[in-house]
Amino acid sequence: MEGKNREPLANWVSYHLLKWSVVSPVLHTYFRIKIYGAEKVPQSGGLIAVSNHASYFDPPLLSNCVRRPVAFMAKEELFKTPVLKQAIQLYGAYPVKRSISDRSALRAATNAIESGWIAAIFLQGTRSTDGKISDPKLGAAWIAAQTQVSLLPISLWGTEKAISKGFPFLKPVPITVRIGDVIPPPPSSKKADLQAVTGQCAKVINGLHDLGR
Repeated sequence: MEGKNREPLANWVSYHLLKWSVVSPVLHTYFRIKIYGAEKVPQSGGLIAVSNHASYFDPPLLSNCVRRPVAFMAKEELFKTPVLKQAIQLYGAYPVKRSISDRSALRAATNAIESGWIAAIFLQGTRSTDGKISDPKLGAAWIAAQTQVSLLPISLWGTEKAISKGFPFLKPVPITVRIGDVIPPPPSSKKADLQAVTGQCAKVINGLHDLGR
């Protein structure tokens, strides 16, 4: 259930305070955000949200649009900055090593799912300049196979323009979020099954992204 804590109560409370006092107002007043398919998000039970990734702004954006607490992977380097570390941890982030297969991050995602949070995973792992997925990874499908929970494909459109070098603030660019239909988990952890579901997720997300604004 949504109210069950992945972390101590302070994390769950801080998550909602940050979401409703900062993130949500920014999205709905500063950005011209459009959200399609919010009704497709199951409001209970285990779930993995899979998305494209083009901006550092994507995690709080995705989290705000699914109406449930979201735990997401963040690169390990971000946890070396004291203030930033506390902020993103309270908002549900956990570190992942990008250079190796990080089993501890996969375990953290599994624990989040078992505790009623949505585990959010960027399907390509790293940011792309155009927001499209060209090289999807198998991690999300592997976790789905292990936990037997469904995947929710989400397209984030326009976020690559919100942050740019030399500009210290988020730009008020139009952003569109499209949420697809839930995709069942792979029947097993065999590579062929993982590849099939991963490919399906990537195809749906890219298709939603192609719809544009």
